[in-house]
Amino acid sequence: MPKTSARLLSLLSLLQARRDWPGALLAARLEVSPRTVRRDVERLRELGYPVTTVKGPDGGYRLEAGTRMPPLLFDDDQAVAVAVALRLAPAAGADIGVGAARALNTVRQVMPARLRHRVDTLVITTVGARPEPLLDPAVLVALGAAVHNRDVLRFRYRSATPSEATPAGPKDEFAVPRRVEPHHLVVWKGRWYLLAWDLDRADWRTFRADRVTPLTPTGPRFHPRDLPAEDVATFITARFRGSDSTTEWPCRGSVLLHLPAAKVAAHAQDDLVEELGPDLCRLHTGSWSWPALAASLGRFDTGIEVLGPPELQAAFARLAALYADAAHPRSDE
Repeated sequence: MPKTSARLLSLLSLLQARRDWPGALLAARLEVSPRTVRRDVERLRELGYPVTTVKGPDGGYRLEAGTRMPPLLFDDDQAVAVAVALRLAPAAGADIGVGAARALNTVRQVMPARLRHRVDTLVITTVGARPEPLLDPAVLVALGAAVHNRDVLRFRYRSATPSEATPAGPKDEFAVPRRVEPHHLVVWKGRWYLLAWDLDRADWRTFRADRVTPLTPTGPRFHPRDLPAEDVATFITARFRGSDSTTEWPCRGSVLLHLPAAKVAAHAQDDLVEELGPDLCRLHTGSWSWPALAASLGRFDTGIEVLGPPELQAAFARLAALYADAAHPRSDE
């Protein structure tokens, strides 16, 4: 029979692995008697773990959520996963960097030497600036609770910062009151958004969470509506691409570029590149508008032949005139 301390850790690990455990099955897994299992469960309860007895033909035990946090038990993979998540937390767009660093230090201190070494050698560099301002964790919790409880949410929303709107004016002047049915919290390119049905505008809206100031109390419960898309990811991607139901760009065109296909493909992301020769390829790409699409193709700095549609060719002509005018600025009289 294993020592009591080792057996308790094994019992706790089993209880964390699934919701309900028949007593006889726990005894078999630990290679002890059901009576020993009962005694060990009592020891866990004394340590603060809320283990309840499950009634039924087999009887059993369940590890419930408690009113305070007892010591946690992680296996090796879980411990490393927690450490990685905490290292990445500051780049998540929420103002939790200090808390994440403290939590990582706490977890690291109780790790065995072999795991502590693995975590210490794991150096993670996040490329790209964090969005500013960072999201207040209290706002994140409030929005998450409203989404989970299906409560109508009232909040003030800053559609723009004072510097973006006018040269002067109090901050609250730009806080527009809103009333919505919150459906999902979404992270898009490092920034948090609330996806909700706007009750006053009778349409779906996405709100930057860092511009939201929740108001209390919340409104009545609501029955969630169906999204006009296959899933949340599709809907959000479509919205940021100027559509409601498809992730395809609303403006798509094809061009010939006088560059090797491999060189174009390295910067084409999810666009289709066809090799036509050593220094010639066909690119099928898209954007949210025709001028934006034409402008984006200029980054290749090479000869371009528009294959279609005519709207793309017209956009090139429009930009050509604007750029030509910019290249020869008028002198002040």
